[in-house]
Amino acid sequence: MSRLTRLPGARSGGALALGLLLAGVGPASPGVEVDADHRAEVVVTGIPRPVQIALDAAGHLVILSHGWRGDAAANLYRLEVAALPLDATRMPRVVVPFSEEHRQVAFGSLAVDPREGDLYMGEENGNRVYRLNAGGRLDLFGIGLNQLLGGSSLAFDREGRLSVLDYASPEAQQRSETPPPASFEGLDPNAYHGPVVLRVDPRDAVPLPRRFDVIRPVFPARSAPPLQGEPPLYRFISTAITTSDAFVLLDSVGQIFVLAPGGSPQLLARLPAGHYHRTHMAVGPDGSIFVSSGFQIRRIFRVSPAGTVSVVAANLGDPEGIAVDDAGDLYVAENALHRVIRIRSALMPPPPSPQ
Repeated sequence: MSRLTRLPGARSGGALALGLLLAGVGPASPGVEVDADHRAEVVVTGIPRPVQIALDAAGHLVILSHGWRGDAAANLYRLEVAALPLDATRMPRVVVPFSEEHRQVAFGSLAVDPREGDLYMGEENGNRVYRLNAGGRLDLFGIGLNQLLGGSSLAFDREGRLSVLDYASPEAQQRSETPPPASFEGLDPNAYHGPVVLRVDPRDAVPLPRRFDVIRPVFPARSAPPLQGEPPLYRFISTAITTSDAFVLLDSVGQIFVLAPGGSPQLLARLPAGHYHRTHMAVGPDGSIFVSSGFQIRRIFRVSPAGTVSVVAANLGDPEGIAVDDAGDLYVAENALHRVIRIRSALMPPPPSPQ
């Protein structure tokens, strides 16, 4: 998968203004429901089926789209946040083709290296991770995973280390590129069967592609005490990194755990009952955890550092990728409506003091 296509687009200022008006860029109402402390606005339209978004250090909103026809692994947009709102119908984008004729796997997860600005993308329901550097070179970064789910499967911490959530269920292990050999260890009633959390530093002098299957996982840690009684059946589907470099893990029934370095998962909160699938998470500057709950539930939840759950927005059009900036503004990809909205505080900033 080394062939990239960059599709340009340009229009005059007057035509752009008309496009914004026709596309409905502006307040995200009626439809989106937000609490009294927030307001929602449409900031990007014309994005076909956006599934993931991220913010880079250069002030860009990076959007991963599956395109109108689904004939490529990814369509990637880099839009200047300062230029929002805008209609992206004819904006430049990078098209990443499928890697091989028999491997028609689209990308479903996205993370931006905070140091280099490189994009890391994981195959949705696949087992490979790719890297697109700032110069436009696409490399196969890692292999040997069991299954990467769509959503928040990749995340960077403040030190620039990449975390990967591998959905290593017994069923997925048999479909892996490197299935584990048969052994008696798996028959142990106290053996762990579930997702694992891996972490690598892209700056390590290791030949590519990285072998994720030979990396010691962060979770479950081999140094952890033996399990007592029935082992927990974790089904983690999303991950994020807190400001203190702890892992936040969401499971398929809506439970949120915090995993401190060298520790075991500690339950922080339980989201309302529902079927959690294709979820996304982001951590705000105050340590709050924001969860984009997917198309079945159609809400954005906020979990405070103390574990209090509140609803930030509801009645969304298949909310998927979510990102939060240093000011606490949320960016949410509405897949079904082909747009990105921004949710921010309803309080107006104070006027500048007179000189």
